[in-house]
Amino acid sequence: MRLSKVAMKRLVLLVLAIACLVPAMPAAAAEPERLSRTEALAALGKSDPEERLRGALGLAIMGRMEDAPTLIIALRDADERVRAVAEQALWAVWSRSGDARVDALFSKGVAEMGQQRFSEAIATFTRIIGLKPGFAEGWNKRATAYFLAGEYRRSLKDCDEVIKRNPQHFGVLSGYGQIYLHLEQPEKALEYFRRALEVNPNLEGVQSLAERLDSMIVRRRQRSI
Repeated sequence: MRLSKVAMKRLVLLVLAIACLVPAMPAAAAEPERLSRTEALAALGKSDPEERLRGALGLAIMGRMEDAPTLIIALRDADERVRAVAEQALWAVWSRSGDARVDALFSKGVAEMGQQRFSEAIATFTRIIGLKPGFAEGWNKRATAYFLAGEYRRSLKDCDEVIKRNPQHFGVLSGYGQIYLHLEQPEKALEYFRRALEVNPNLEGVQSLAERLDSMIVRRRQRSI
């Protein structure tokens, strides 16, 4: 089943708009006391939402990859602020390779991508992958650069590498959905958008897109009967 070119274009434009939205960290009235990593992990388990917020903020600064499962749980916190900061903390944790040279290259590649120098960004992330193949975010950023450069099949291959290393990466799961929209495979796109939402139910733009895509697929099926 294929969507019309007009419908596909609208969905793609919506996806690209969603991809550009980065939730802002909640502003604090004053600089919070910096917690150690151990203290931040403990704070996330407290009943007081202010303490949990401090814990999430602490992990955004001090967290490690092994703290990701705790932050994934915090994506379902009762407090909206904690959920928002937990999401940002996950991105921060995922972006730390533990190697100063790799981290410097990572910053360089992100800057190149932001300047739409996609071939240079791809080369930089390829260097990162060569230096530290276990660093999932290196693969994810190269997948993003390939996607922005219109190289969807290569982007898919890199997404596969991310999932091998970080199965709960909601960013790459929604990225699969974006790629499959471009490849005019709406059912597969919807499958991955739903998988992203299973990990992170706070992706409002993805939720809206999934609902619209689901309705469109249902209507197309009804017309084909």
